Amino acid sequence: MQTQSPDTPGQFEEVWIEKIRQAGVAQRLALACSLSQTAIQLSRRAIQRSHPDWPARRVLLEFVELHYGRTLADALQALWEQPSR
Repeated sequence: MQTQSPDTPGQFEEVWIEKIRQAGVAQRLALACSLSQTAIQLSRRAIQRSHPDWPARRVLLEFVELHYGRTLADALQALWEQPSR
C-alpha cells in the first residue's frame, strides 16, 4: 500500500485505515466531526495569531470569508449590525 500521508510511517497508516474500516457508522461520523472541528479551530487560531489585535468577531468573519466566501461573510456582518429585537 502506498502511504497517503508523507509524514506518517506506512505501518501506522495501515493500522489507522484498518481501524476506520472496522468502525461503525456512528464512530466514523464522530471521527469526521472531531477532525472537522479540529481543522476549524486550527484555522481560526492561525488567523488570530496573524492578527492578534483583531476581536473575536473579526477573526470569525475572516474565517467565514476564507472558507465559505465573501457573500456569506457579508451576510453575517449584516446580521450582526441589525438592531436587537
